[in-house]
Amino acid sequence: MSDRQLADWRKEALHLQSEVNQVVVGQADAVRLITTSIFARGHVLLEGDVGVGKTTLLRAFTRGIGGGYQRIEGTIDLMPNDLVYHTYLGDDGRPHVSPGPLLSHGTDLAVFFFNEINRARPQVHSLLLRVMAERTLSAFNREHTFPHMLVFADRNQVEKEETFEIPSAARDRFMMEIPILVPADLDIMESLIFDTRYHDVDALVNQVKPDILQFDQLNQVAAEIQSSIQASPTLRRYALDLWLATRSPADYGVKIEGVDSKRLVVAGASPRGIAMMMRAARVNAWLNDREAVVPEDIHAVFHETVAHRLVFSPIYEMRRTEIARELLSQIIHAISAP
Repeated sequence: MSDRQLADWRKEALHLQSEVNQVVVGQADAVRLITTSIFARGHVLLEGDVGVGKTTLLRAFTRGIGGGYQRIEGTIDLMPNDLVYHTYLGDDGRPHVSPGPLLSHGTDLAVFFFNEINRARPQVHSLLLRVMAERTLSAFNREHTFPHMLVFADRNQVEKEETFEIPSAARDRFMMEIPILVPADLDIMESLIFDTRYHDVDALVNQVKPDILQFDQLNQVAAEIQSSIQASPTLRRYALDLWLATRSPADYGVKIEGVDSKRLVVAGASPRGIAMMMRAARVNAWLNDREAVVPEDIHAVFHETVAHRLVFSPIYEMRRTEIARELLSQIIHAISAP
């Protein structure tokens, strides 16, 4: 793929970003990060309250990239087979089987959204994580492949009854955890509440130009981005120092008020997590029309690729979101950028 072709793809990526921002207002940061994850080919956890537009956001992106979209709700009685097939009684009174959400679009499945994933049992998580990692599934005596699928999942973070928290090893499979926040701008909030055009999700999503990107070419483009965007030895050393600081923050002079830095971190980011951070940083550099990664590209994705991988001592877990943000901010300031 030539530099000109990559430039054309960049133009279309920014066009997609602009289209989504027209219908999902007040979420520019999240839109940019999801665009990054699409071209880095990484699965995503979404963090946010109910009713902030996560489903609308993903449907808008799917319309822009093409391919199939499926959504499933996490419930206490959901079983692994429910992802694979449905059983029902037909008009003939006999049981029938039809493909479930994972299989209904075949190899054209582009976006799979698991809403409230922590309401589902660990057995369901296990199946989904295997599909995420291998992009294959054995069912109906054949092997099914999902070469273009990205999984997005969110968690119910308010109610704790009948929920099953995703373990750290499972969270590590997701490239990013992206916050979807209530917009702080009062004018935007007023529009979202009182402008009726934002109340019809189907009509809103249909305003996005369809098939701006070709979902079945994204894997090839992603590989080209990773091979064409360089990272200097100095930049690599900087990324390694950031990684080591997530594992032993006290060794790098990182201090958080009211927190014992030496007892805070049980496990820092994994090597896979830092590799995913660099994949995302290369995409960020490409979106900014740079030929090499600079520290600002790492900073743009550092929190979203690292925070959900950290394992804190139990006494600090209840303040995870607050402490993780402060910790990673302190690390950025403590490690000298090249």
